[in-house]
Amino acid sequence: MTRATVTAPGWPVLLFAGCGILFLLVLPPVLELSGHQYLLSLATRALIYALAASSLNLILGYGGMVSLGHAAFMGIGAYVVGILSHQAAGSGLLSPAAVQGAGPVSALMAWPAAVALAMLFALVTGVVSLRTRGMHFIMITLAFAQMVYFFFISLESYGGSDGMVLASRDRLPGIDLGDDRVFYYLCLGLLLLFLAFVHRLVNARFGRVLVGCRENEKRLQVLGFATFGYRLLAYCLAGGAAGLAGALLAEQGGYVSPAMLHWTRSGELMVMVLLGGTGTLAGPVLGAFVLLFLEEYLALYTEHWMVILGPVLVLAVLFARGGLYPMLAGHGRER
Repeated sequence: MTRATVTAPGWPVLLFAGCGILFLLVLPPVLELSGHQYLLSLATRALIYALAASSLNLILGYGGMVSLGHAAFMGIGAYVVGILSHQAAGSGLLSPAAVQGAGPVSALMAWPAAVALAMLFALVTGVVSLRTRGMHFIMITLAFAQMVYFFFISLESYGGSDGMVLASRDRLPGIDLGDDRVFYYLCLGLLLLFLAFVHRLVNARFGRVLVGCRENEKRLQVLGFATFGYRLLAYCLAGGAAGLAGALLAEQGGYVSPAMLHWTRSGELMVMVLLGGTGTLAGPVLGAFVLLFLEEYLALYTEHWMVILGPVLVLAVLFARGGLYPMLAGHGRER
């Protein structure tokens, strides 16, 4: 069996992680003091995408499962929040001009439902998808995601291709989700909890078997490991985390649309993982922040910002082949 251990992090890694967490903790007050509080919304969005990218990294970086359908889990989570809010309103479909008719529901009900349905979809599709490999796996995950995409477009009662507007964020006992700073710290806390969970997971036997599946699955099967079950569980866990990210994205933006499920959104998540560093905890987080802030700032200078972003990503791939995080932290891929 291929050796699949996770080496103890050295001081550069610990220093990088500590500085990163400290930066994220002090970011809201720094933005407020500098007069750039409008960037708090972008930072919150980056945290949410970091959660989704980290969930993709669980199956891509550690399990070697290249999926182009990960956005489907995000979209399902977002639509659970949107549909529950719409049903709670009981006053018909909301429009941008008439959002005052809806009342928020409890996040303790909406968010677990989003996670559960995303995991259920991952279970059903994973049973089929994980029986394939390579390009066939990529295409079948893409096909499932596009099926869900067109399904939500067909739901005219929930906005169809136009989507739905949420009047306000859901309720959470003791926490004011309407406060942007509070919501930022909640998203940060959920991201850190998921990263801690992934760290424990990949250091356990489960994670070693998952990495072993990436390296040489047939050898593991000869040794008696039920590799399909390990890969399916990882796929479901990744889907559930992406569903939570979708729910948070709906809450943060106050809007749900089928565009959240499009395959291009899955491509963005994959770029975040590859840019930051696959098989690392901090890589997808760094990749999400770099990509989203690059998009934001380049768009300020030109409407053709994609022409500039493309070469930047190419240079990053050429000169930081393991990703930005391993290059900056001086640490290879965690295995």
